[in-house]
Amino acid sequence: MSVAENHPSTSTPGAGDRAVLLAAPRGYCAGVDRAVITVEKALDLYGPPVYVRKQIVHNKHVVKTLEGRGAIFVEELDEVPGGSTVVFSAHGVSPAVHEEATARSLKTIDATCPLVTKVHHEARRFAQEDYDILLIGHEGHEEVEGTAGESPDHITLVQSSDDIANVAVRDPNRVAWLSQTTLSVDETMETVDRIRQQFPNLLDPPSDDICYATQNRQQAVKEISQSSELVLVVGSGNSSNSVRLVEVALENGAGASYRVDDASEIKEEWLVGVGSVGVTSGASVPEDLVDGVLDYLSARGFPAARAVHTAEESLIFALPPELRKDLRAAGIS
Repeated sequence: MSVAENHPSTSTPGAGDRAVLLAAPRGYCAGVDRAVITVEKALDLYGPPVYVRKQIVHNKHVVKTLEGRGAIFVEELDEVPGGSTVVFSAHGVSPAVHEEATARSLKTIDATCPLVTKVHHEARRFAQEDYDILLIGHEGHEEVEGTAGESPDHITLVQSSDDIANVAVRDPNRVAWLSQTTLSVDETMETVDRIRQQFPNLLDPPSDDICYATQNRQQAVKEISQSSELVLVVGSGNSSNSVRLVEVALENGAGASYRVDDASEIKEEWLVGVGSVGVTSGASVPEDLVDGVLDYLSARGFPAARAVHTAEESLIFALPPELRKDLRAAGIS
């Protein structure tokens, strides 16, 4: 698999040309990288089994690989034997989960993405100041459950603009909003605008809640979709940001767009009559799965991919402090 480099506006496929446009950035973000390495290091340090509450990140291939090394994924802590080591996923957990872990004498390693932790801090602050908090997000998503658990009496979930008319608050002048970090930037701000129409004194969080990686990947997809008859998004079905990338592609000019976990899910008929294919991946997808898609296209006569850069990412998060402490004690870097 080879990739040529170019910037967004320097090359557009002409009629009849075949091209593969590879979005950059794509794939692993800093929070996902930190979470996966956390489980790997925990297995190296403590030995298997290491328990993980929920999927460490929303990608079935990553989960399967870690299971092969001895990680055991559970839905709730009552599945974890007392005294065991358990890692909390990148999506975060509520205070009640931390309390349960303490009560059961579990050794916990919190791999919550620092950007999600920031939203938790904001939820606690707004609640302490007695604001009603409108949390924009998807019901049932682990991140939403964790954030809402910070102050359930103050937080109301808003899944779409349609929910706003039914929102009840104690004081319309003391309302704040927060959001799930992996949502669509455009759609979230549209929802915020609708909320503000109903509550003109709506208080914004101190900084944008939408993850930088989510924003960057959506912007990259917007760019390649303008010149792509088909956009393939590599990512699992429970990955909110991967699913949204398909929608962003369709909203920004792609003739068709599909999400696949890997190349084996691509259907031959998708490529019939298609000259230009865009390829990207969600924030929890390892690069080898993207390589597999590019190899699939190459085997069917498509040229080497051209990388289309829209942003550079250099952010790195430190491992959880409790793990770093044990690694230092064991003399492991």
